[in-house]
Amino acid sequence: MDTLELIIDLHIRGDRQGPGSASSTRRAIELAGLNDKNPLQIADIGCGTGAASLILAGDLQADVTAVDLLPEFLTELNRRAEQLGLGQRITTRTASMDALPFQDAAFDVLWSEGAIYNVGFETGIQNWRKYLKPGGILAVSELTWLTRDRPDELTQHWNREYPEVALPSVKIDQLEAHGYETLGYFPLSPDCWRDEYYDPMQRRFDAFLEKNNHSGEAKALIKAEQAEMDLYKRNVAYVSYGFYVARKLPD
Repeated sequence: MDTLELIIDLHIRGDRQGPGSASSTRRAIELAGLNDKNPLQIADIGCGTGAASLILAGDLQADVTAVDLLPEFLTELNRRAEQLGLGQRITTRTASMDALPFQDAAFDVLWSEGAIYNVGFETGIQNWRKYLKPGGILAVSELTWLTRDRPDELTQHWNREYPEVALPSVKIDQLEAHGYETLGYFPLSPDCWRDEYYDPMQRRFDAFLEKNNHSGEAKALIKAEQAEMDLYKRNVAYVSYGFYVARKLPD
């Protein structure tokens, strides 16, 4: 397997492909003021295997267009949706988030958990805005500093891996500069990283290595994932994902 195939193999069995939780998704829904009283058209961008899509479709009785670059993840999402009786509410599309196959003003809500970093936060909120109806909701989780001062190892790692990591005030200023009204923000709690993402992934390590014959490439991927886990656990007080909920303002 090449590196991408190994990444898919490691993560496709996870409920989530990044930090998050059902409770944090539902908290963002509440901050956005969303409910099931009116039919909603929602796009879940960078949906992975669909943890958020399934909640949005189930809780809100919404029609969800779930988009991901990896068709393997979408196949798994379709399987899970059918199991939960949500197959008619979720439509999957294979696409890059920097070339979305949407019409302007097509959606009431744009949702993206732990994925907007692929295009960059500011680029994403700016380029995606046109897909929202007037007054539509944007809800995204984004890597965020929790403090102004941090250990050097943490700052150096994330400035190298994702230079757009910043304080919440910076992200909120960007939202407001690009035509949104901020409705709410909260940081993901440590259990969203540990219990919902890192620990389940770590439990898959042995089976993953066995399946891939303990190849050098498989071992290298596990080593990198373990290093990120260890870095986070040493620095849990300084960094998380922040969930940002905003409304599109008139042009």
